[in-house]
Amino acid sequence: MDRRDREPLTRTADSPSLMSFPHSLLEKLPARTQWFFLISTSALFALGLHAAGIPAALLIGPMAAGILTGVNGGTIRVFPKSYLFAQAIIGCMIAQVITPGILVTFLHSWPLFLCVVLSTIIASTLLGWLLNRLRVLPGTIGIWGSSPGAATAMVVMAEEFGSDARLVAFMQYLRVVCVALTASVIARFWVDTTGEVHPEIAWFPHIRWLPFAETLAVAVLGGTAGRLLRIPSGTMLVPLAAGAVLHSLGIVEIELPEWLLALTYALLGWRIGLNFNRGVLAHASHALPHILLSIAALFVFCGGLALLLTRVLGVDPLTAYLATSPGGMDSIAIIAASSNVDVSFVMALQAARIFIVVLVGPYLARYVARHAGDPPVSH
Repeated sequence: MDRRDREPLTRTADSPSLMSFPHSLLEKLPARTQWFFLISTSALFALGLHAAGIPAALLIGPMAAGILTGVNGGTIRVFPKSYLFAQAIIGCMIAQVITPGILVTFLHSWPLFLCVVLSTIIASTLLGWLLNRLRVLPGTIGIWGSSPGAATAMVVMAEEFGSDARLVAFMQYLRVVCVALTASVIARFWVDTTGEVHPEIAWFPHIRWLPFAETLAVAVLGGTAGRLLRIPSGTMLVPLAAGAVLHSLGIVEIELPEWLLALTYALLGWRIGLNFNRGVLAHASHALPHILLSIAALFVFCGGLALLLTRVLGVDPLTAYLATSPGGMDSIAIIAASSNVDVSFVMALQAARIFIVVLVGPYLARYVARHAGDPPVSH
């Protein structure tokens, strides 16, 4: 156990006190009023982004509203079972677009896929190690927080190892937000939509009840199995795997009405956004420029990998960029599904990354954390 991981952050002149922030009005409001603020703000942001043509507006809007609520003293949280159900629905949504062609795509270029994923993991681990050596954050928080995916597993393992889980979560979810926002904006401005007429969304279409019931069964049973088996990200991955197999074989037809997807996106966005509160930001504010720089460095590295895919395989640049984005598989899936890209290729590489990160990422981070050594004391 690393003693430095259990030491509280030292306040300096450059590190603001938690008490330096004024109390927010939201903190004193009843929960129902906070929920009203969150839901109404989410709707306002989502409609505005949708009107601007931003992909994944139904995710980005609630996420922004959640951040606004969290940093202004909001005390409400998404119910854990609701969040787990939302993850399972996202797994089914991804399974809906996964076809046998994805497996063919992966098998056709598996050495390159494997190199891309392992390169991303190694680069992120080195960035975390560098944050530790420069003592940007205390202990080994930078190593745990830099893993490109499996955020929940990383937070849990970091806490077991003695790191400050709040700061690890801050780094992980900040990167998820950056990935979602950056990918959404790039997808919006990369594709020329001049003159295109976007079809109206049918929020309450006619539901085919048997496929809908089959989809809910896959989500509930698969998500429950992933939870009980303690598989990292299993609540999403098990419905994804089961749904993809059953859907590809024609056994199950996945039915996901728009109102259910909108609710799912909102729950995911709120879960991410509400994790940002003033206390966590106060702890991390002095390290924020370095954290953002490390995230930007990982983005640039992944952009280089996307360029490699474009040059070697002839993949269009937007597909390659989304495929190599470091983290936020669910938000990338949403953005890819709403953009003119090869969704199968994007999800093949994203699925390969998340599976490998889940398998080796936590153990690699723990190994590096244990052998990081005492960093030089900065002055």
